[in-house]
Amino acid sequence: MSQTLRFKPEGGQIDCLYTEAIDLSALGRLHVVRATDIRFNDPTQVWEVRHATNGDVLFTHSSRNECLRWEHQNLQPGSTPTITNPTNPS
Repeated sequence: MSQTLRFKPEGGQIDCLYTEAIDLSALGRLHVVRATDIRFNDPTQVWEVRHATNGDVLFTHSSRNECLRWEHQNLQPGSTPTITNPTNPS
């Protein structure tokens, strides 16, 4: 699998899903900020992908792996997240 990093011209910031396929620590000190938080909702019995900053529910599913798949597909640089109805998980 090919991996590409795109640096922002102003300040050299990289927006990406973190993977260990590329050793980012070799570039220097890292500052990592989560985009989402995946957690289980006991009352609804589904996994939720929540925006890490404001807590909005972006995606829900009974499978945590499906939430991870959604995160991977929708949080790539340049992608527009597909937000599903959190009250009607698929």
